[in-house]
Amino acid sequence: MLEKLKVLAESAKYDVSCASSGVTRRNRPGDVGSTAGWGICHTFTADGRCVSLLKIMLTNVCIYDCAYCINRRSNDIPRAAFTPDELTELTIEFFRRNYIEGLFLSSGVVRNPDYTMERMVRVVRDLRTVHRFNGYIHLKSIPGASPELVAEAGRYADRMSVNIEIPTERNLLLLAPDKNYESIYRPMSYIQQGVLQSAEERARFRHAPRFVPAGQSTQMIVGATDESDRDILLLSSSLYDRPTMKRVYYSGFIPVNPYDKRLPALDKAPLVRENRLYQADWLMRFYGFRADEIADERTPRLDLEIDPKLAWALRHPEYFPVDVNRADYEMLLRVPGIGVKSARLIVTSRRYRTLTQHSLKQIGVVMKKAQYFILCRELAMGQGVNELRPEQVRRLLTAPQRRKSDKNEGQLTLF
Repeated sequence: MLEKLKVLAESAKYDVSCASSGVTRRNRPGDVGSTAGWGICHTFTADGRCVSLLKIMLTNVCIYDCAYCINRRSNDIPRAAFTPDELTELTIEFFRRNYIEGLFLSSGVVRNPDYTMERMVRVVRDLRTVHRFNGYIHLKSIPGASPELVAEAGRYADRMSVNIEIPTERNLLLLAPDKNYESIYRPMSYIQQGVLQSAEERARFRHAPRFVPAGQSTQMIVGATDESDRDILLLSSSLYDRPTMKRVYYSGFIPVNPYDKRLPALDKAPLVRENRLYQADWLMRFYGFRADEIADERTPRLDLEIDPKLAWALRHPEYFPVDVNRADYEMLLRVPGIGVKSARLIVTSRRYRTLTQHSLKQIGVVMKKAQYFILCRELAMGQGVNELRPEQVRRLLTAPQRRKSDKNEGQLTLF
């Protein structure tokens, strides 16, 4: 059992789409577990709490030969498989020892998608109905699985996900010839239909069963193929148009199969690009930016030196300066250094007083960035992005700062 656990936990570590957010399952008499508890963890809930999940695969045996996957059929690696009963018992025992608060379950494809999906559904069904486990469960849906199995899984899982992996179907067929976009989008549609139907039923009947209450997520690999950041963000934007899609995760390509000539030769994962994509994703979800604004046709790749919001502002100086005492909320969100919370506080505070540079700092505005893009009592015309020019503002904001240790060394030298 320990050897299986080592092998299958190692095989599951490359899937990053496992945040447990958007759902609350409270402990009830006769049940075990909840998503409302505290613990040493590896993921976060919607309100910022850390939650520990057992991140495991049912098996790393797979009939597919995807070029980017460590568990591909042609790899000579240790293989293992849990039975549904073994994994169910393992999850309960880990919970009772306070190791975990939930389960993230994925699997390689054995025999066919339906056979694999049926075994995964059995695990979550037994956890809920036999052991009365009320903790968080995230279940990966197998591409190509039947709608009946997806529907049954949705009754027991809090969140489900189907990974797109490669942003364009052309490159997906190149690296994963056994897969196609139809087999990926079909389970997504099944999950969406189930969630919307459940919402209608719960509007009429208060105690109607919930279906995937935390929605669904997906993951894309960044850097394995030639797609630009614009291509990735446009796809993410279209996915967010689906009412049940909660998160798109971006995973920097890790060269686990360096012998495959279809893959780029990289020494390490493109983590900076991954970080910029997450920042751009945040702008789309909470700041009102469109994908084609963040990465337009002239700049299809995100700037790795500065964040996407600052890069947009430097490309569009005509929108600035913004008067913080008069601008609307949507325009405040586009100012570098002003976040969602700061923008709300600005709109509320200026009803009672005229905002100054000092009051903006108290609100939480990052004045180091914002000073070049705003107007207030002390910051008048003449020192903004248009007068200094975007190139100079960029140099000022990216200039290397003296470290605190350097300053301390200087003081010691004086003495």
